[in-house]
Amino acid sequence: MYLRCPVEPMLARSIDHLPAPEELRGGSRYEPKWDGFRAIGRIDKRHGVHLVSRRGTRLNEAFPELVAALYEELPAATVIDGEIIRWGAGGRLDFAALQERLIAGSRVPELVRTQPCHLIVFDVMIVGGEDLVRRPFAQRRQVLEDLFTSVPPASPLVATMHTDNADEARIWVEALSTQGIEGLIIKAAGDPYLPGKRRWLKLKTRHTIDVIVGGVTGSPSRPRDLIVGRIDPASGGLRVVGRTTAVPPAAHAALAAALTPAGDEHPWPAELPSGWAGGMYGSPPMQYVRVRPDVVVEVSVDLAIDRGRLRHPARFHRLRSDLRPDDVPAGLALT
Repeated sequence: MYLRCPVEPMLARSIDHLPAPEELRGGSRYEPKWDGFRAIGRIDKRHGVHLVSRRGTRLNEAFPELVAALYEELPAATVIDGEIIRWGAGGRLDFAALQERLIAGSRVPELVRTQPCHLIVFDVMIVGGEDLVRRPFAQRRQVLEDLFTSVPPASPLVATMHTDNADEARIWVEALSTQGIEGLIIKAAGDPYLPGKRRWLKLKTRHTIDVIVGGVTGSPSRPRDLIVGRIDPASGGLRVVGRTTAVPPAAHAALAAALTPAGDEHPWPAELPSGWAGGMYGSPPMQYVRVRPDVVVEVSVDLAIDRGRLRHPARFHRLRSDLRPDDVPAGLALT
């Protein structure tokens, strides 16, 4: 049986402050923003399970323990929306472990035993063949909670934390930031499920940190993005930790006056390997221009870190002409 379900998941747009509860239709509901892979789980009429990514990529082979749990715990003719996560050994979300699953091939059974994953479920579109897409979120959430009353606590399927109390949600963010929870998702209690629409809101926890500029895209006289680094505590060398979004035009002149082109004595290669300055590992090398690593800038970053690097672009905040590279802390620890 083909289940009519959203071709695209409902999406979220970024905001910079928590909206007043009355601003959203039916009031505000709050959930943690998980750092993982978005996934739609579909259990068809014959209890066949289909786990797919946000863009429709099949995930059954990479996460067989989640496929088994969907088969065992949820009724046929059901469609749920959630996030695949992996808790690392230190109790922090481990995004790199999820990426490893996608390319593990024959090693998947071993990783299921040594690095099991969870599916955090935060919405339900169809249950037992009943279409809930047009129902308000508050009703869908109640159906989800009822659905999970029979799911064992040890199951890799988990209903996400949820509250209508903004103060409680803020406490979550403060308490869970060390585990890699990126912030909050805010939903309108009265909204239906709207495939492909950015009607949910996401408020990310951000910090400002100082970093050393080691390269630019564009040119040193007119930099577009900055490639930034910090000293690696283990090697003592300057390590790439990420890149910024587009530098504001108002900062071009000051940066151009401070940046100096560098030659082959620079500690970084002429092309940056994939994943060093954001993006997925396995993508093409990044072209950039090396500059002398003697300029410090302050940037705003979220909590997503992958293998000691920022997974999302930082936002340029200001030039720190009052600091030298030796003043910048070594390593990349945001908590």
